[in-house]
Amino acid sequence: MARIKGGLNAKKRHNRTLKLAKGYRGARSKQYRVAKQSVMRALASSYAGRKERKRQFRRLWIARINAAARLNGLSYSKFMYGLKLAEVDVNRKMLAELAVNDAEGFAELAKLAQSKLA
Repeated sequence: MARIKGGLNAKKRHNRTLKLAKGYRGARSKQYRVAKQSVMRALASSYAGRKERKRQFRRLWIARINAAARLNGLSYSKFMYGLKLAEVDVNRKMLAELAVNDAEGFAELAKLAQSKLA
């Protein structure tokens, strides 16, 4: 029986991978075997990075809320607990935005949390 090579389909697959490896240095952008490994690792890292970014933003928001809460005489945990007792449902992203751009509004929330704690 005659041997059938990959031909067009293999070429398409190789070109797809090499296109993703564009901009890599040296053999990583030229040789399929090396490029394939680099692209697979890059795609895995980018997936993990998208998950990591969410964690990093939450840490940033908490740091900002904590700093603003301490300026108003509360720790982060007491501030958040006070808001929970006051039944204020504002997420950390919006609280951090208030802390940075609207200090008076944040102070009002801090006062409300303080009153519920007492």
